[in-house]
Amino acid sequence: MPRRTAALLVAIALGSVAAVGCSSAAAPDRAAGSSSGAGAPDAPASASTAASPSASSSSSSPSPSAAAPTAVASTEAPTPSSSPAPAAASVTVRGTVTDGLKSPWGLAVLPGGDLLVSERDSARVLRVSAKDGSKAVAGTVPGVTSGGEGGLLGLALSPDFATDHRVYAYFSTGSDNRIVRLDLDPSRPAGSQLGAPTVLLSGIPHGPRHNGGRIAFGPDGFLYAGTGDANDRSLAQDRDSLGGKVLRLTRDGTPAPGNPFPGSPVWSLGHRNVQGLAWDPQGRLWASEFGQDTWDELNLITPGGNYGWPTVEGTAGRAGFTDPVAQWHTADASPSGIAFADGAVWVAALRGTRLWRVPLDGDRAAGAPQEFLNGDYGRLRTVAADGDGGLLLVTDNTDGRGSPRPGDDRILRLDVSAG
Repeated sequence: MPRRTAALLVAIALGSVAAVGCSSAAAPDRAAGSSSGAGAPDAPASASTAASPSASSSSSSPSPSAAAPTAVASTEAPTPSSSPAPAAASVTVRGTVTDGLKSPWGLAVLPGGDLLVSERDSARVLRVSAKDGSKAVAGTVPGVTSGGEGGLLGLALSPDFATDHRVYAYFSTGSDNRIVRLDLDPSRPAGSQLGAPTVLLSGIPHGPRHNGGRIAFGPDGFLYAGTGDANDRSLAQDRDSLGGKVLRLTRDGTPAPGNPFPGSPVWSLGHRNVQGLAWDPQGRLWASEFGQDTWDELNLITPGGNYGWPTVEGTAGRAGFTDPVAQWHTADASPSGIAFADGAVWVAALRGTRLWRVPLDGDRAAGAPQEFLNGDYGRLRTVAADGDGGLLLVTDNTDGRGSPRPGDDRILRLDVSAG
């Protein structure tokens, strides 16, 4: 049953919305699963993103507008929590961790602060020094086929990485997407520090678009994966398909105990393309989702929940489907990675070329989504908590859909503060 209805949404106008619209003038062939530019999951950046980043830029605040709303959030009474996050916050770009990356996608923070970064098209995993930002190739993952939105995508560290040195990766082959496990041995020479991949789960539908790709370990110790419908919308509602789902797995790739459908790795269904996963301190799972023509979504994921695609997009208030907690017009988001920090979910937007903040009060939004860095750094692929209360933000302007600037792509370090 839906938790929220359209009557309980508060619409707040954010930023310049001159280009806002629910869809292009020429409607896509929805039955065939095609997308307009506005709804394409990794749509090219709009012309408004052409501004060069400013080295001295420290923060960005939304500019109210009387035009149509670009973001809305549910205001249903919350589940009790410690305290709601302040409605407003500020962001400061502390500096650039590293630059010169090519189609970066996944990000993992190693013990001690070094970073692992996956490059989608080269299939390389880079190690970035926390001390000086220098890069070294840890290894190249064999079997990766790049093209379209496929390639080497998400990375995750084992919860016991300090002792087992295991890295998990999600990548595309010529026939499917799959999740593998690799050993990382930093004592070996650069370029050969990754062991041979062990396939944990194969057969995730693959297509030129909508491959999902985000993986992360939850507080329960199980591995979660966001998948896409591989441009075949019928898969999202098919419980026997791994496409258009959030999956929950053991560390060996088998369905985790307690999953809602016995013997299945499916945790939730009805998704178009999930590329962001994050947990709040209460252990609730949040996920971002690319819309088709009208609404991108931030969803609170519950076991067995059906999030509506392709029957509904955005808030529908229909029995049997779970409505999003927040939503954006597709021109303003195309959300990829998300992270939880300072009482809010932070959302990296590709086509929207900005960082969104959704303050939380329990299982609902505590205020309207707030935007930062609008157009300053182009397309934003991944955001992650840095372990110090701040954020790491990965740009993605070299993937063939952005407009690269000198130094792209880069990882930025952000300070965030609420109130």
